[in-house]
Amino acid sequence: MLVNIYSAKIMGIKAVPVNVEVNINLGVGIHLVGLADAAVKESLLRTVTALQGLGYHVPGKKIVINLAPADMHKQGSGYDIPIALGIVAASGQRDMPLLEQFLIMGELGLDGSVRYVSGSLPMVEMAMEMGLRGCILPEAAALEAVDYTETEIYGVKNMEDVLRILSGAPAHDLLIWNTEAYREAREMEKNPVRRYMDFSEIIGQDSARRGVEVAAAGQHNVLLIGAPGSGKTSLAKAMAGILPPMTLEESAVTSKIYSVAGTSSGTLGLVRSRPFRAPHISASKAALLGGGSGENILPGEVSLATGGILFLDEFCEAPKATLEALRGPMEDRKVCISRLKAKIEYPASFMLVAASNPCPCGYYGEGDRCTCTPSVRNAYLAKLSGPIMDRIDIQLWMHPVDTQSLINGKKAEPSEAVAERVIRAREIQLRRFEGMGIYANAEMGSAQLEGFCPLSAPCKELLEKIIDRQGLSARAYTRIIKIARTIADLAGVPDILPQHLAEASAYRFLDRRHIIGL
Repeated sequence: MLVNIYSAKIMGIKAVPVNVEVNINLGVGIHLVGLADAAVKESLLRTVTALQGLGYHVPGKKIVINLAPADMHKQGSGYDIPIALGIVAASGQRDMPLLEQFLIMGELGLDGSVRYVSGSLPMVEMAMEMGLRGCILPEAAALEAVDYTETEIYGVKNMEDVLRILSGAPAHDLLIWNTEAYREAREMEKNPVRRYMDFSEIIGQDSARRGVEVAAAGQHNVLLIGAPGSGKTSLAKAMAGILPPMTLEESAVTSKIYSVAGTSSGTLGLVRSRPFRAPHISASKAALLGGGSGENILPGEVSLATGGILFLDEFCEAPKATLEALRGPMEDRKVCISRLKAKIEYPASFMLVAASNPCPCGYYGEGDRCTCTPSVRNAYLAKLSGPIMDRIDIQLWMHPVDTQSLINGKKAEPSEAVAERVIRAREIQLRRFEGMGIYANAEMGSAQLEGFCPLSAPCKELLEKIIDRQGLSARAYTRIIKIARTIADLAGVPDILPQHLAEASAYRFLDRRHIIGL
């Protein structure tokens, strides 16, 4: 008897169909075919042991299990449940009339329990496109997909739950929205924990706070340079509290990345808060960009930060090769990882927030405290190559707060007030770019710059003087216009004015190193 079960394979942030075909006929042995890796081949022993523990028998005949299409490699333990169901159904031990109406994935424990598998969001989307009735997934994986209310999503804990659903017996309690795990997760959402620093806790640094606000409003990359203790890290962490809520489209993309990476296990629904990723400077290029062996390519930090912030502290201490690897993702807002047998593309639309000391001792620009020679200072900041600096829109120099301000200084406005201005600016941008697939000024291409950033005659004259005086590249020229567009949005004015360009150009002081003595 031939049985077919629908499952899936993850490629990037998309799922492709995999049919698990099981046939039992005269002969001897269990044969698994279809380019399965070691984890899938080991599933036979897990599956047989689990079925025997649940009271089912494995027929002493020839069992052929085919993972189709046969020319595509299959990885992971998610095919355990489909294989077990195929053996039970093909041997006639259990009637399952609904078997071909669901997409089914899950790892099977020796005690019959069902364990988490990654990639549930792409799987659910694929099942909906195929017109299937729904999905049967491990409970933790199903929790990730609770926002897909147009289809039936069952969260199961063990093999008997799966068999109950497929036999057509009442299983309303197994719909993920009716489970105890869903109710507990929903209750925890009512008391969120604040994980960011409030702007009111940062004393002084008015100009740096303004620069960070502009960066958040337009999703611009920003570099914070200053002596130790000047508040670079605190300001970077405070940015998480002024970012606007994610749109549904942004949330769906970010959630699929986390689902594929397996880092959202047990979370409820789509990712709603913008990610804040802060890898250590010792992170390898593969950890930042993504990678893996064979076709098992996982997203890196640049992809996990999509829609949010990638914070790199001690930026100039990182290996130069690692910093240069960020060029492509920062410009293209995606990363393509190529291997001999696979080529995977992941989104990488993040906002880079980098922090660095101005020199090895950290005190250049703070009176006579610096002990570094000019050549040492130049060599230190030389790690920030021209191509990297071109891609960083806003450069901020932060000085330590003086003792008087630290003790008696007034508290700054809270993050809530700053966030309101940022949200208003982002709403303007969302209306401006509606239907274009971009969400912030930093993502504009040449066509959008021409259409949404017209410059008056005084603006063109001022910009020409700025470019000639600072010797900026063509990329820096476009980024100044993008920043000016964001500043105009924060001010609520429709056109870019000369004062907006003047402020935008002031954020690129490192392009004038020869002027400031670096």
